[in-house]
Amino acid sequence: MDKKIVKKKWTLKRIGTYGGIAVFVLFIGYQFIFADRRSRVKVEKDKITISNVQRGVFQEFIPQTGTVEPSRTVYLDAVEGGTIKRVVAESGAMLKAGDVILELSNLNTELSVLGQEAQLSESINRNRDTRLGITRNDLEQRQTLALIDNMLAVLAPQYNREKQLFEKKLISKQAFEKTEADYRYNLERRRITYEVYRSDSVDRIRQLREIKIAENRMSQNLEGVGKILDNLVIRAPIDGQLSRPQLDAGQNVTPGQRLGQVDILGSYKVRVPIDELYLPRIMTGLKATTSFNNKDYALEITYVYPGVTAGRFEVDMHFTADTPPGIRRGQSLRLRIELGQSSEQLLLPVGGFYKDTGGNWVFVLDGEDQAVRRDIKLGRKNTENYEVLEGLKPGDRVITSSYENFGDNEVLLLN
Repeated sequence: MDKKIVKKKWTLKRIGTYGGIAVFVLFIGYQFIFADRRSRVKVEKDKITISNVQRGVFQEFIPQTGTVEPSRTVYLDAVEGGTIKRVVAESGAMLKAGDVILELSNLNTELSVLGQEAQLSESINRNRDTRLGITRNDLEQRQTLALIDNMLAVLAPQYNREKQLFEKKLISKQAFEKTEADYRYNLERRRITYEVYRSDSVDRIRQLREIKIAENRMSQNLEGVGKILDNLVIRAPIDGQLSRPQLDAGQNVTPGQRLGQVDILGSYKVRVPIDELYLPRIMTGLKATTSFNNKDYALEITYVYPGVTAGRFEVDMHFTADTPPGIRRGQSLRLRIELGQSSEQLLLPVGGFYKDTGGNWVFVLDGEDQAVRRDIKLGRKNTENYEVLEGLKPGDRVITSSYENFGDNEVLLLN
């Protein structure tokens, strides 16, 4: 008897087919939703530089090159022009203040000085004659007053006696009137003479004061004119070592020409040109360090020059403790000028990555075989480290070499 065979709906074949489709769909969905689709590139690990992010002391400083100069230099400039008559001190000589370096001759200047001295001497003599005449006139007026007073001393008693005798009619009227006329004449004469003397005295005091001032001024001028010839002799203004160009007898020198300089030895400063970008942050008192013969020396900014030339300004720095032995004028020193107080910060070593990323992102190692791009924020910089503000933590390992060959990839596979 035949048996009806019922056809199965879910056969193994059908189940396998639908199962494969489901697995494929799930795989595609996973890849679409969860899979890492970031671009990758393989990088040889020995061709990159890996640096550790760590906390440390951050000191902002700028590297600069300065030139060693004597702490004090006095330049020798010719006040008067002329011809070199005699060269006394050679370049490199050690001098004391006042030592003669060279002598100039200038016939026109010497004749001019002699003429001015003669004119001033003549003017001084005329003033003295005027003062003598004023003094003589004062003496004459005083002598006249003394003479009148003497006559009045004789006439006054005589007038009083004769007046009494005339009133008693013991002398003639003619005799009394003569004595009275002489007495009153001398009284009036004394009054007029004294008024003239008093008026002249006021003018005389003013004239004598003006004459004295004029004489003092002319005497000072005479002394100054005499010093013009002293300017023809160039002397050392301070103790020190002479440095000068080649100068020979007979050579012409113009007024204002630089004839050399005198340097104080044993004490040095460093003249440092700095980019004007740092002008707002540079001030006296800032510290710096330099290395000389494998030893560090401390310096301090003591003067900031106000002018800016070709985008740079200059500062003077002095050694705060020991001066490096053996340094010479004109020698160059590499310096690290500190721009502020040191502080503890999260630090990332300086590297070539910055020119490719602008400090906005870096590759951070994720394990040993890959590095992942991460956004960061950097702050200040010195020659060794960047200050990390955001995006990194202590212990992170960062690729700090150039990213030029990494393209736009987000993951680096290290091998």
